[in-house]
Amino acid sequence: MFSLNNLLRPHILTLMPYSSARDEYTGKEGVFLDANENPLGSTTTGNYNRYPDPHQWAIKQRLAPIKGVRPEQIFLGNGSDEPIDLLVRATCTPGTDSILIMPPTYGMYEVSAAINDVKVTKVPLTADFLVDTDAVLAAITDTTKLIWLCSPNNPSGNLLQPESIRTILDAAQQSLVIVDEAYIDFADVPSWTSELDNYPNLVVLQTFSKAWGLAALRLGMCFASEELIRIMNKIKPPYNISAPTQALALEALGNESEKNGMVAQILAERQSLADELRALPMVQVVHPSDANFLLVQFVDAKGTFEYLIEQQVIVRDRSNVKLCDGCLRISVGTSTENERLMAVLRQIHDVSPATDLPLGTGDDATRPELVSNA
Repeated sequence: MFSLNNLLRPHILTLMPYSSARDEYTGKEGVFLDANENPLGSTTTGNYNRYPDPHQWAIKQRLAPIKGVRPEQIFLGNGSDEPIDLLVRATCTPGTDSILIMPPTYGMYEVSAAINDVKVTKVPLTADFLVDTDAVLAAITDTTKLIWLCSPNNPSGNLLQPESIRTILDAAQQSLVIVDEAYIDFADVPSWTSELDNYPNLVVLQTFSKAWGLAALRLGMCFASEELIRIMNKIKPPYNISAPTQALALEALGNESEKNGMVAQILAERQSLADELRALPMVQVVHPSDANFLLVQFVDAKGTFEYLIEQQVIVRDRSNVKLCDGCLRISVGTSTENERLMAVLRQIHDVSPATDLPLGTGDDATRPELVSNA
């Protein structure tokens, strides 16, 4: 049976958190002489001389019904990177404990582990970018504190199979299983947040950066048991989300229909872009995507990437990432941006002397053997 107390580092259980002025008095009215703020105002437009709500309750109250969770199940961080780091620091003893990742995947899981001197166990995805469930289960040990699953996955773009996630949740009773859903708004499946009350070891990450169009705000969402959220609030910096960010996030949450409209437009552009890319002789495979980007295998990925850069069309070269040999990751842009990308790609001639390479057609593409350069 899962026990959070057994998973946490012992000193976290007895840690006395910093008590901020806004923790001691949560009212909105009064003469505030408790936080050593400037009482005269701000040196810029707007009133930013007072510290913000350290627990962002207004956002959580608005966000909870949208996500189908309780406000107490929500942690808001400085991007998703903050909860990623906090989860490592709360559970993993440096030099002793480990996390488990499934490359290719989002790089910050491994970076956060390295910063905190935590070991990393790697169980690669299959050639189709799916979970190798048996291998994952075999790799879990007594020191495995965190298991990371990115779904839809970055950089491949596909959803991980739900039956594998559920199997890992059932088996890993001494670990936290984190499902990173940064791109979930672009996938036609329910979020794992609906399973929070069924799995106390489940953590779900989402973000305002993608579908909500608020990447510059650096606001990430973490959903978990109320018990774990209390621990994360205990060890976070006292005022981790700024007042302007909180105000803009509240405004965005009132415009959910606009967000949904942008998602629909991006999905339409994704389909159109994928179809056009498949028609290019230089393209071998356009991998199926449940995100707002496409992973595309080119005959000459390096040369294609360099030419795109010369033409100031910026994509990500993922050709050195495990299982992504010869691949570029292309974010779906506006119709104008996508047209520019295609125009530049069509300018490229003689990228390879080979003329009989198979043309990628999505799900039924002839998939060459993928070799890791990582």
